[in-house]
Amino acid sequence: MAPPTTNSKRVKGISISRPILYGNVASPFSEKVEKPAGSPVDHTHLWTVFVRDPNGKDLSYFIKKVVFKLHDTYDSPTRSIESPPFEVTETGWGEFEIGIKIYFVSESSEKNLSLFHHLKLHPFNREGEPPAVVESVLYEEVVFNEPTEKMFGILTSTPGSLLPFKNDAEHKFSKEMEMQELDRLKHALSEVMKQVNEQRDRLVELEKEKKELTS
Repeated sequence: MAPPTTNSKRVKGISISRPILYGNVASPFSEKVEKPAGSPVDHTHLWTVFVRDPNGKDLSYFIKKVVFKLHDTYDSPTRSIESPPFEVTETGWGEFEIGIKIYFVSESSEKNLSLFHHLKLHPFNREGEPPAVVESVLYEEVVFNEPTEKMFGILTSTPGSLLPFKNDAEHKFSKEMEMQELDRLKHALSEVMKQVNEQRDRLVELEKEKKELTS
């Protein structure tokens, strides 16, 4: 984030980041997940959208509030959560985009951060038995460029979470996952370049055949 115009004195040449997770979990109604009383008849899932620390730590030392903008068909679609946990739980039947605005503590003198998340109720792969819980979680690093002196003191007095090296049941993101994703991207790029080269060679052959036919 670029620092906005402010009279607060800033620490020049310093950037401090804090990792967050944002996304949603969803479960279809079942014997284990009861449908809340008063829920619309056509609603099929219970879901929660959230902003969290990767290790479950309290984020309120630098986040003042989080505002979630739900679909307009919900009662009071703009939900302002001013204390942790920064999350909203609802029922529904369809997927839609949720706007997320993170407001930082006043000491930061920072503008709010806007994110968008596509609510996921169904698994990406719909073959076979559907899972009991669907998760769609993204990792983001909030960067404070040249923080105010007060914010610098707050951030340095509370160490941020570090990603664990390996995946486990409690951590959805890790250095191992990051490396796996980089490997997948590298492989995908290699496949794309292979196809590009094959098509280029094919085009050269076609041009050669065309010249032979017209000569």
